[in-house]
Amino acid sequence: MKVALPQSPYNRVDLFEAAGLEVVEAPVRSKEDFIDLLRDADGAQVGVMPLTSREVLEACPKLKVVSRLGVGVDSIDLDAATELGVLACNVPGVNTTEVADHAVAMLLALTRRIPDAVNTIRAGGWRETPRKAGEFQRSVRRIAGHTVGIVGFGNIGRAFATRIRGFGPFEVVAYDPYVPQTAGDLYGVRMVSFEQLLESADYITIHCSATSETRHMFDSNALGKLKPTALLVNTARGPIIDGKALAEALEAGQLEAAALDVTEIEPIESDDPLLKLPNCIVTPHIAGFSPVFLEECPIRQAENIIRVLGGKAPHGLANPEVIKTIAVMRSNDPGRWEGVPDFSTALAV
Repeated sequence: MKVALPQSPYNRVDLFEAAGLEVVEAPVRSKEDFIDLLRDADGAQVGVMPLTSREVLEACPKLKVVSRLGVGVDSIDLDAATELGVLACNVPGVNTTEVADHAVAMLLALTRRIPDAVNTIRAGGWRETPRKAGEFQRSVRRIAGHTVGIVGFGNIGRAFATRIRGFGPFEVVAYDPYVPQTAGDLYGVRMVSFEQLLESADYITIHCSATSETRHMFDSNALGKLKPTALLVNTARGPIIDGKALAEALEAGQLEAAALDVTEIEPIESDDPLLKLPNCIVTPHIAGFSPVFLEECPIRQAENIIRVLGGKAPHGLANPEVIKTIAVMRSNDPGRWEGVPDFSTALAV
């Protein structure tokens, strides 16, 4: 069987070859390149771009499994994958530590006004305008005694809660319609409605997935409910926030500041209004990365494909309902699953 890998210095070709799989690698710069690489592959590694769209999946009749770098699977058309009998795998928990750390760092950058202070010093502002230091002394803030809100209380949201409690917040609240209060109790977190979180939190951090349900969750209406002193951090996915609405809200003073590691369009355009605002800081989607992540993630990403093609369960499956599709295929016309061991009993549907 053949595995297709978009060219990357982190690919673990050795793992595939040790499993007896043929490997093809090629640079991928467009949808057409992507289809050419995957066309006759049984398994493939995929990333953020190009999108693993319905068009791509339909052009690959032998494809059985795609394995996504990291946790998010918003670049894969899950409905199409399920319909076609293709497993969409990810690597849960592989960068929980990195993202939670980055979210805390972004919040501290805002509360302590670190980017502003550094830029002022570099411009000679401290020496030339001593009053500038006094301005920072009066405007930096503490986390202790304030309410911290977490949107999305999965692995990363919980890791953030564990970290932020060490700063002594007055209360930590979270919104996640799929998580009960009993789970919140384990972390000293009170589960609330989205509206309650917007109205009560001084600091908000986003850790939910990008879905049709969460797209523009933070629109002009939601942003308008924030305290004017609120700080907003997003290390999840860009489309969760309406970027245009956020820029307008920041300029109008509807919230004090925002820190983003993700934006609606990536890379963000150099003329995007968010980059012109002094109360918005942006990092280039690096929250999930570290040398440890770059070593461990490709291993698990490769193992997903090796396991599935060998009849075993992957580390993570984003479309578990595909197991039913494959079962029907096996009982009628196996198609792409001809000759592959049945792993259905190894997976929770």
